Amino acid sequence: MAEADDDGFADWQIAVRPIGRVNWLGLWTLYLREVRRFLKMLLQTIMAPVITSLLFLAIFTLAFGRQIDISGLSYSKFLTPGLIMMAVMQQAFANSSSSLIAGKIVGNIVDTLMAPLGSAEILIAYVLSGVTRALIVAFGTAFALSFFVGLPNFNWLWGSYFVVIGAMVMSLLGIMAGLWAEKFDHLSTVTNFVITPLAFMSGTFYSIQRLPGFWQDLAHINPLFYMIDGFRFAAIGWSDTDPWSAALVVAATAVICTVWCFRLLKIGYKLTS
Repeated sequence: MAEADDDGFADWQIAVRPIGRVNWLGLWTLYLREVRRFLKMLLQTIMAPVITSLLFLAIFTLAFGRQIDISGLSYSKFLTPGLIMMAVMQQAFANSSSSLIAGKIVGNIVDTLMAPLGSAEILIAYVLSGVTRALIVAFGTAFALSFFVGLPNFNWLWGSYFVVIGAMVMSLLGIMAGLWAEKFDHLSTVTNFVITPLAFMSGTFYSIQRLPGFWQDLAHINPLFYMIDGFRFAAIGWSDTDPWSAALVVAATAVICTVWCFRLLKIGYKLTS
């Protein structure tokens, strides 16, 4: 809006939207941008993990279904919760890590850094978008697997906790990897040599009670094991460890990762150089 002064010049007055202690509009906008980003690649980000889980179920059930019995459970029923949670973890990690590394390579990460957003707001937006993608994948995978394996006694309280907190942890780990990586090869290294081995060695396809002493102790220091084991308890009522202990470990891991990620974003680790 312009008003003329005594000299005939116009003083332009621009209405500026005030920003409070938290930039809710900016946080919501960044979150929507990240959600729309993975929704544009629906086949890759949502359908691919669902199909992969179906293939794992078919292959492992046909190969070992009649040979493996775990506490009276059919192998397919034991395997299903692990497949759902593994898809959740992988997709939550991929969402935040791929977004950050792509932004760094293309150069549009500057748009995010220049926006009136604090480190906490950026962190929350990225984590929530990863959790959103993980939840969509969880429901899609569970729906697809339900045609072959039923989970009639699913505990929604425990299940929601482990899916949401587990997805948060993996999104945070994805942020760490995305900040550290300078190209997609670096990110592939983290995925292939850290995330995938941890996921496969976390009791997804077997009970850790079958492992010898050293390997069983090693599994107990893997935070991904507690995510999968806790979700398995929610799905079929059976687990290798106490669900309350698993919930505590997952929560502690989430707190540690949150503090670490916030610190990295605060100092602009590999973002401002």
